Formats: sequence, C-alpha cells, structure tokens
Amino acid sequence: MKAIRRFTVRPVLPEALHPLSDLARNLRWSWHAETRDLFQSVDPEHWAASERDPVRLLGSVSSERLAELAEDRRFLRRLAAAADDLKDYVSGDRWYQSQTSGLPAAIAYFSPEFGITAALPQYSGGLGILAGDHLKAASDLGVPLIGVGLLYRHGYFRQSLSRDGWQQEHYPVLDPNELPVSLLREPDGTPSQVSLALPGGKSLHARVWLAQVGRVPLLMLDSDIEENDLGERGVTDRLYGGGSEHRLLQEMLLGIGGVRAVRTYCRLTGHAQPEVFHTNEGHAGFLGLERIHELSYEDLDFDAALEAVRAGTVFTTHTPVPAGIDRFDRELVARHFGPDAELPRIDVERILQLGMETYPGGEPNLFNMAVMGLRLGQRANGVSLLHGQVSREMFSGLWPGFDPDEVPITSVTNGVHAPTWVAPEVFRLGARQIGAQRTEDAMTVGASDRWDAVAEIPDVDIWDLRRVLREQLVTEVRERMRASWRQRGAGTAELGWVDGVLDPDVLTIGFARRVPSYKRLTLMLRDRDRLMDLLLHPERPIQIVVAGKAHPADDGGKRLVQELVRFADDPRVRHRIVFLPDYGMAMAQKLYPGCDIWLNNPLRPLEACGTSGMKAALNGCLNLSVLDGWWDEWFQPDFGWAIPTADGTAVDDDRRDELEASALYELLEQRVAPRFYERGQAGLPDRWIEMVRQTLTHLGPKVLAGRMVREYVERLYTPAAHAHRAMSPSSARELAVWKSRVRAAWPHVTVDHVETSAGAPTAELGTTLSLRVRVGLGDLAPDDVEVQAVSGRVDSEDGITDGTTAPLKPVGGPDLEGRWLYEGPLSLDRTGPFGYTVRILPTHRLLASSAELGLVAVPSEELGEGAGVLMR
Repeated sequence: MKAIRRFTVRPVLPEALHPLSDLARNLRWSWHAETRDLFQSVDPEHWAASERDPVRLLGSVSSERLAELAEDRRFLRRLAAAADDLKDYVSGDRWYQSQTSGLPAAIAYFSPEFGITAALPQYSGGLGILAGDHLKAASDLGVPLIGVGLLYRHGYFRQSLSRDGWQQEHYPVLDPNELPVSLLREPDGTPSQVSLALPGGKSLHARVWLAQVGRVPLLMLDSDIEENDLGERGVTDRLYGGGSEHRLLQEMLLGIGGVRAVRTYCRLTGHAQPEVFHTNEGHAGFLGLERIHELSYEDLDFDAALEAVRAGTVFTTHTPVPAGIDRFDRELVARHFGPDAELPRIDVERILQLGMETYPGGEPNLFNMAVMGLRLGQRANGVSLLHGQVSREMFSGLWPGFDPDEVPITSVTNGVHAPTWVAPEVFRLGARQIGAQRTEDAMTVGASDRWDAVAEIPDVDIWDLRRVLREQLVTEVRERMRASWRQRGAGTAELGWVDGVLDPDVLTIGFARRVPSYKRLTLMLRDRDRLMDLLLHPERPIQIVVAGKAHPADDGGKRLVQELVRFADDPRVRHRIVFLPDYGMAMAQKLYPGCDIWLNNPLRPLEACGTSGMKAALNGCLNLSVLDGWWDEWFQPDFGWAIPTADGTAVDDDRRDELEASALYELLEQRVAPRFYERGQAGLPDRWIEMVRQTLTHLGPKVLAGRMVREYVERLYTPAAHAHRAMSPSSARELAVWKSRVRAAWPHVTVDHVETSAGAPTAELGTTLSLRVRVGLGDLAPDDVEVQAVSGRVDSEDGITDGTTAPLKPVGGPDLEGRWLYEGPLSLDRTGPFGYTVRILPTHRLLASSAELGLVAVPSEELGEGAGVLMR
C-alpha cells in the first residue's frame, strides 16, 4: 500500500550530541575525512546503508545507540574536537584575509547546478562539479562567496539499463527535509520567499533553501510550494528538463530570483552585499537585468545602469559548441518581460537587444543567453587556454574589426578540489612524508609550482598504493555490476562470473563522462578485434571501466551507450571491460584513484576543459588524451601520452575517427601497456612509477581548484570590484553618455594618410622609423581616442602575426579640414617579412578593454596598398 502523505521524522539528539547536527548540516564533512570518520563510528552499519549521508544516518540511528554515545566519553571528546575544528574553520582567517586591501567585500556566484556531494544531487556533469569545487575552494581560501542555484525536486535522473543495454531514466523525488539544507526564514519564523511576475497577471513564487558549504552559503530556489499553481510548481522539477518556456522560467528564476534571494539573505544575516556577480555559463544571465532594474529606482536610466552593472559582472563561458548554449525565440522572451510581466521599468526592446544575434552568421530572431552574458559582463573568460582561444573565435562577431586574439575574453583554467577527489590513502602517504597540516595546505591553497616532497617517497610505497587503490576499484566494480545485472533482470545463479570481473594486477583504464557525440564514447570500439586483442593479451592485458549518462532527449547518445554495453556484455571480454550505470560523485570518488590510465578522446577542440583527468592525476593516474582542454596546455611526455589528432578540414568525420582510433590502439600496444608491465631489477615498473611521480610533482599543484579560485580573485574579481567602486552614479552616466556620443560619431572617424621615413623595401634590424598619420575624428576629440601603430611579421596574405601596438601622439591642433596629425616611432624589432598598420580605438578611463565597444577604424584598402608592408 502507498502512503497518502509523507513526513520526515527527525531524531531528538541528547543534549551532549547536539554538535552532531551542526556537523551534519555543514557540507564540509563531504571533504573532511575526520568528520566522516566520526559519523561512521556512530553506527558503521547505518553509515553504509545511508550511503555515507550524515543527515540520513542521524535519522536512522536508534535512540538507544544515541543514548549510549551520549555517555561515551571517548566519543564525546572526538565530537568536541570536530566541533571546535569546524568552528575554527568557518571563523578563522584564511588566505583571503591575509591579502592586501581592495578585495571584494563579497562575490555572488550563480550556476544552474552544483555538485557538492552525492547527498545533495543537484548536478548533471562537469559544469555542476566545477561549480561545487569552486565553492569548496573558495571556502578553504576564505573567499566571501555566496552561491546561488535552484533546488530541483527530482535532481538529475538516475540511470539504469534494460536487458538489451538501453539507457533508462528514473527521477526519484527529493524531499528537502531529508537533505542537508534548511529554509531561509524571516525574523518571525516564516519562510523567506522571492516572487516573479508572469504574463497574464500570474506569479511565480519560490522559497530559498540554504546549504552551508564550509564558510560559503549556497542559496537554492524552490518553486514546488503551495502558493504556486501546478504549472509554476513544476518550474524547478528537474535539471535541464522541459521545453523552451520551462527552461526560460528556470533561468529567469535563477537570475532574477537569485539576485532577490541574495538581497534577502544579506538583509537577514548581515552578510556584506556582493560587489561582484559571477555568472557560470549563460543560464544565469538574467541576473544583470534584475540589477539594472534595481538601479532604475536610483534614478539611473537604462544606459547608465547597464554600465554600472557591467563593471561588477564576470561571465564564464564553458562551451565551445554553439549547440550547448541556450537560445530562445525572440517572441517568447518578449512575452515574459515588460509592463505586464517581469522587470516592468525596462523597455522590452532594450532587453531583447542584449541577447539578439545581431552579427554576421547570427540568427536575428533568436535570443542567445551567452551573447547576453557577454554584453552584460565587462569581464569574460573561457576555462582553459585553448578554450579561451576557441571562445574568442566563436564570439568574434560581437567585436567586428578585431582579430580573434584581441577579443576581450581571457581564460582561467579550471581546477578540482583536491580534498574531495584525492583518496584518503593518497592523502595519508603525503601526510607521512610532510605532515598532515602541510599536506592539507598544499592541496587547498595551491600556492607552489611543484610538489618536490613527492621525490622522497620510495618507489615501493607508490606502487603498493596504486595496487591498493586498484583493488578497491575492483571490489567496487563487482558490487555495482551485480546490482546492475539484477536491475536488468538477471538472477543470482546467473552472476557467478561477476566474481572474476577485473583483476587488481591488470593495467586499468578509466573513461567516464557525459555522452554527447563529440566525446566519442565508442571510439575505442572502432576496431573491435584489435581492442579484443588488447583486452585479452596473454602477457600485457588491459581492462577498461566505462561510465556515463546520455541526456534523456539524446537518442543518439543512448545508442552509443547501448553499443558499448553490448560489447561489454560479450562473455569473451566481460571480465575485462565493464559499463557502470548511474555515474555520479560517489562512483567517481572510487573510479579516479583506482585507474592507472585516464582516457579522454573528444573531437578537438570541443572539450572546454575536461576536469575528470585532473582528478585522476591527483591520485597518481596517468592521462592518455587528445590534446584538448587542459591537457593541451599542460601535457608533457614525462607524465602521460597525447593521442595524435586529424582535426584538419580535409578529413571527413569517419576518416578522422578511423585515424585517431588507430593512433589510440598503437599507443596502448606499443607504449602504454609495455611500460606498465616492464619490470626493473627490484621487480617494480620503475619507469611507470617515475611517470606517476612526475604527474604528482608537476601536475598536482596546477590542477587545484585553490589555484583556480586564486586566479579568479586576482585577475577577475578584484579588478571587477575596483571597476564597480569607480562606477558611481555620476561616472555611470558619464560613461553611458560618452559611449553614445562615440558610437554616433564613429562613422566619421577615418585614417586618411599614412607615411613613414622608410625609403627602401628592406631595412636593418633595430632601425627606428618615423611614422606620420593624418586622421579624421569627426565630432570626437583626441582625448576620446587612441591612435595606434600595429606592427609585426606578416604572412603571405600580409596579415600581421604576433603584432605589437604603440600609441602615436597628436601634433598640434586640427588643420583647416579638421584633420589631426599623429606621429611616433616605429621600431623594426624582428627580422623577415615585416609590416605595420594604423588603427583608431575609443579610449576612456572606465573601459576594461580598448575593444570593449567593438569599434575600430583602419586605413582604407587603397590607402593600405600604398603603405604597410615594409619588407617581404
């Protein structure tokens, strides 16, 4: 029989055990081993049954056991120590507090998903895990961040397999009262609410749940409340579900409702108001509109408010794939804004202009969330060096006239939160070498370039550790395989073979990620006979553990999963290759440490960063990857292998897959497997161990989320805070008026004449020439512009590569025709074909980049033919 109503019955803890509740409600336990050990000692059996979730554990322990613990002096001492440690962690000074003044008082960080712990399943993949790691690292560093997201009642789907290997989705209902969250409440005890106006006089209401992530509050909005109609209750039903209007409402609630939730939280707690707003992907882009709307009450018009908002906004793009960006029909967006809906004080046309693809190649009737994010953020970044380059090319239409390398999108390479992803055994090995505190500091702050202490660890200790981790993975895989096959309908009598799945002494390869087509889950199956030979090699076998979820609406991805599963079901190889359904954080924390090789073979350059290989590397796992994302930036032959790619336009997709699969097989056959099985005089794989050592020494400090968050603070948050402070209402009005004047005048800004003192087509290195330029500025003055000489080597098409810029100075006043003369030196500082050009850019003290307006004036083609290439 089914219950008609459900309650969550909370345990009544004895007074002596009250600190357990505080420890369970702060998600620091998810990355703090001592706290998890304490909860395990409460009741080991219930700890395992609760899937290591302290809230569920405390709800299941008997009152007799709690009474017993309340009298256990040894347990109470451990409890007091853990409670004191948490108090010191959340209130003491950390890295951020030791920095020079001028840092932001607070930063609001918006993301549609957050992967903090499996006990709070509000994530689908890398974007959410990255956001969770960002919050944890900010907490460790003492960065005053406020996280903002949505609370999905079904989270992301749970995955199982049918008998024939087809992905099946399940959406278990999550009761917030059973999660490690609490309602944000007003002083009178009533739940805090935010509301959005909808078309037709309707409203969307949401409560705000608070998850405490160490020092960082995470606010999550939940529309499944009685005040809403049935349709509005379902807005936060599931992550990335529903049609266009459903997604639009989710993103309006995240962005607009999220800002309102932050204001409510700061009002109730006294937390400093954010000076910087960081939007993690375009999903939260509407936060900028809400902040413009707020400023409209302070007597700022739209243009001035836009400048004020842009100054303090950071936008991070995570996708190099246009299809990965949310785009909405123009009319759908228009219907949800304006006098009869949300943000009534803003003209709907101004809102639409922010997101429309009004550039060559854009679709003029679509509202693009990433485009809006870039127009609303004065600072933007990709998530690896290569992805920054791809993003500059992808969005270069927003900055016409500029080469992609000058598009104002920088990059901060992602990192991962070591205390979450490093196996306890790896941590203990480090602690044995340099002490627990130094090991913890090295993993959280990430301030060193190398972990030299790794050199002192004996080879045998490293190899024994790798064997222990591999053995733990084998045990985990067998348990999950049994559970999966039972779900697929197999009886216990059929599953005796599972006891022989994987071998703790065989080279183990891991491949786990989402399953869009570009990540090429099935590239390894391209030549099945060759793969079988590798799996079953008599002296140097390999074994592969695969996991991943296809999007519920992606039948192509599901077919890839089925293809892999059917191959892995073959009795000839099922002991050597497995597919584990329901990939998530709990599985990943066993998978990364237990693998010897982490495989990544996306279509280059479509992997923005790819942080799973970073988590593997922190555990001494070697990467075997296409040079994409972070691996393109940090690969060295000392600590991994690069799969050659055929990413030229001359190769069709099928031929490309064939070439790259062949390269993968060859690497495994000729280099990877032989090195793993090759033994030195002491019976150890000396060269393999040295690669593990190099991985930990050189990659370890680089891949840390602590390093990443410090870069955000230093390179993006702090400049954004300074720009925010400089953008007083009068400054915002001044900048808005200036931009309007410059845009109106720009058609009349011209480069009219260019000459140099060069008299011959060749010149000697080190020569300095004199450059004279006559320009027309229309209604602008020299203070409004910078006239630059751009010089460097030229290619066969006379394009300047590796260009350097130098400002030219005005000489005297305008001539009778209103033209201005500019002069300056031109240094011939490199040999070979050399050229130059001249350009005019707008300049103002409040601009973050000279490309910010997307305006540039260059010589006409005819003028360029007469001057520009000095040497061929």
